[in-house]
Amino acid sequence: MEAKKRGIIYVISDSLGETGELVAKAGKIQFNNSISEIKRFPFVLETEQIDEILYEAKDENSVVIFTLVIPAMKKYIMDKCKEYNIPAVDVLGPVIEALSNLTHREPLFEAGLNRRLDADYFKKVEAIEFAVKYDDGKDSRGIRKADVVLLGISRTSKTPLSMYLAHKNIKVANIPLVPEVDPPKELFEGIKGTIIGLTNDPDKLNSIRQERLKALGLDYTATYANMERILNELDYAEKLFHKLRCPVINVSTKAIEETASIILSIIREEESN
Repeated sequence: MEAKKRGIIYVISDSLGETGELVAKAGKIQFNNSISEIKRFPFVLETEQIDEILYEAKDENSVVIFTLVIPAMKKYIMDKCKEYNIPAVDVLGPVIEALSNLTHREPLFEAGLNRRLDADYFKKVEAIEFAVKYDDGKDSRGIRKADVVLLGISRTSKTPLSMYLAHKNIKVANIPLVPEVDPPKELFEGIKGTIIGLTNDPDKLNSIRQERLKALGLDYTATYANMERILNELDYAEKLFHKLRCPVINVSTKAIEETASIILSIIREEESN
C-alpha cells in the first residue's frame, strides 16, 4: 500500500502570522516526522490571496491554521477549505468569542492591533497606502516614487508581494503587463527604484487562471486561460525584461515570503554597490 505523503501545515494570517506559527509548531512537535513543513503566509488581506494559497494546498496532504479576525475573510477561508476538503483550524475564533461573552461587547474586528503604534508602524502604514494607491498600474506616476517596481503578467503574485514588501517599509508599485498595451514610459526614464520582473510557468498559469475563471463563474475556456495566449504574454514580458535588463524571478514554486526575500537581497546588493 502506498504511504501517505507527509503533512504540510499552512499558516494564514492577516498580520505577521507569528501566533498561528507558534501554535503550528507546538502541534507539529507531537508528531515526530509526520509533518514535513510549516508554510507561513502573513498579511493575507484579500480573498484572491486565499485563492492562490489554497489552490496549492489542495494538492498536498495539508491542514490550514489561520488567524484572521475579519468575519468575511474567516467565512471565505472556511468555505474554500470545505470546498477543497482541507481541514481548517480557526485559532483566534474561540478566544474572541469567549472574551466577547465575558465582556458583553463586540470585538473590533481589526487586523494587527497587537503591533505597537511606533514610528516603524507609521512607516508601514505609509508603505501600505502607497502599495494600494499604485497597485495594478492604477497610476504610472508611482513608478518614479517607488523603492521597488514589480512587473508581470496576470497571476504572478504582484499584489500580495507588494503588500508583503510594504510591511517591510518598502514602497512598491506594480504594473500588469499586457501585450496590447505599451509599458509605461516611466520605466525607461532612469528611475530611482529597483525594477523586478515576475514570471510563472505556463502550465501553472493555465491552472491558476482556469481556477480563477471558475471562481468568478466564467467559462474556463476563455482567452484569459488559453495556453497560446499565456505563452504570448510570457514572451512579451520576457522581451521587456531583457530590454530593461532587470532581475527576473519565477514565482511558480515560491511562497510569497520566499520571493520577497530574494527581492530584499537584490535591494541590499544594489545599495552596497
